[in-house]
Amino acid sequence: MLHYLGYFAAIFIGLSLGIMGGGGSILTVPVLVYLMGVSPVLSTAYSLFVVGSTSLVGASRYFRKGLVSLRTAIVFLIPSLAAVLAVRKVLMPAIPHELFTVGKVVFTKDLLVLVAFAGLMVAAATSMIRSRQAEDILDEELHHRHPFNYPLILTIGLVVGTLTGFVGAGGGFLIIPALVLGARLPMKLAVGTSLAIIALNSLIGFGGDLSVGTPVAWGFLLGFLMFALGGIVLGTYLARFIPGARLKPAFGWFTLAMGTFILLRELVFAHPR
Repeated sequence: MLHYLGYFAAIFIGLSLGIMGGGGSILTVPVLVYLMGVSPVLSTAYSLFVVGSTSLVGASRYFRKGLVSLRTAIVFLIPSLAAVLAVRKVLMPAIPHELFTVGKVVFTKDLLVLVAFAGLMVAAATSMIRSRQAEDILDEELHHRHPFNYPLILTIGLVVGTLTGFVGAGGGFLIIPALVLGARLPMKLAVGTSLAIIALNSLIGFGGDLSVGTPVAWGFLLGFLMFALGGIVLGTYLARFIPGARLKPAFGWFTLAMGTFILLRELVFAHPR
């Protein structure tokens, strides 16, 4: 029964990406772990493939409309790709299974990934809940002329690459503000460029997993991806009638609840006193 819910959730992930241009990928790891029974570390690898593939579909739509800044994407990807590959090929394989103990909680590699991911979900949720206010600030900033901020773009690229490599999420909630404030891109151009960055980051990160021999159940993974891509196609169509900006705060509250649930489940409920 949970597997059926997992495939339904895959459609929802694609649907949110199609309507809002981002956000849904933050649910991929929790869906794989809690509904599909995949281990947390392997889920980050699977998430890279699903997020990368769905973002590539979305980016291709924006590219055909001329809404991808290749110059900005290249500058951003230089540190970002280096960080993704370093994390997936060097850091992740080097992390021991058991790390340390806090009270009754034994921090394993899997638990560390889940806690880090839940923290990222809370941060992303906060960004989505405040999206209207944040977009107003970004739009106001665009009226002031500033040069292309290379240090900001390179720094955020390094941070996003590290997060993408460690937790298997795209980090669009960090990329878009960096592109608007650092590269002075209009919002639609920033969204398209962000999807292109997420696609390359994620797929190359997944390639790093394959190069170190990570086992992949291709039948399952491709089946899950098909449901997510079906959601993107439906979401792209519905985006004509449903403004994504109105959905972001509600989706943000849902993501916040999910992140809080993971933290409580893994750190409190799983270790009763």
